[in-house]
Amino acid sequence: MLTAIILVLQVLTSFALIFLILMHSGKGGGLSDMFGGSVGTAASGSTVVEKNLDRITVTVAVIFAFTNVILILRLK
Repeated sequence: MLTAIILVLQVLTSFALIFLILMHSGKGGGLSDMFGGSVGTAASGSTVVEKNLDRITVTVAVIFAFTNVILILRLK
């Protein structure tokens, strides 16, 4: 039962990571430009929205890494 819960969490975090990484604006912009991200970055370099997006992405990536390790240990 615990393995199934961790597997569902793994799938959800992988989709969340894909979405969050696409939201970041790079050299050519990203999906965040659709939501007004380019206006703030043109004015002040790095906005609060970008910093929060960075924090959320790192948090989800850490959860993803932990679920990977737990699944590897449980499936051995």
